[in-house]
Amino acid sequence: MNKRILISAAILAIIAIALGAFGAHKLKELLPEKSLNSFETGVRYQMYHVFLLLFLGLFDQISTKHKKVIFYFIMIGVLFFSGSIYMLSTYSITGFDVSSIGFITPIGGLLLLTGWGLLLRSFINLKVS
Repeated sequence: MNKRILISAAILAIIAIALGAFGAHKLKELLPEKSLNSFETGVRYQMYHVFLLLFLGLFDQISTKHKKVIFYFIMIGVLFFSGSIYMLSTYSITGFDVSSIGFITPIGGLLLLTGWGLLLRSFINLKVS
């Protein structure tokens, strides 16, 4: 499980860096400032959760079962939260009307919060000497 978490973190980081660079260089010319700011928010939150996944994959005091649950909440949360922000913020250039899926963004946020909450619970339950 740790290897899967670490590989997923690296993939999310590569995607976040590529999207961040794309946003800073190409989308800056194409999107209104408000849309570009939204896009950057998606990139930033994706990268924040890369660090969480790296920590999770390297921290051995959380059970594999709990890691797996936290991992899935974070991965699906990033996909829903950041992914929907990417799609919503680039509407003016893609023409894909995804406004009907705008409800996915807060669901993604709730999934991310749940993942963090589960991590907190794991910390509270740690047996520390």
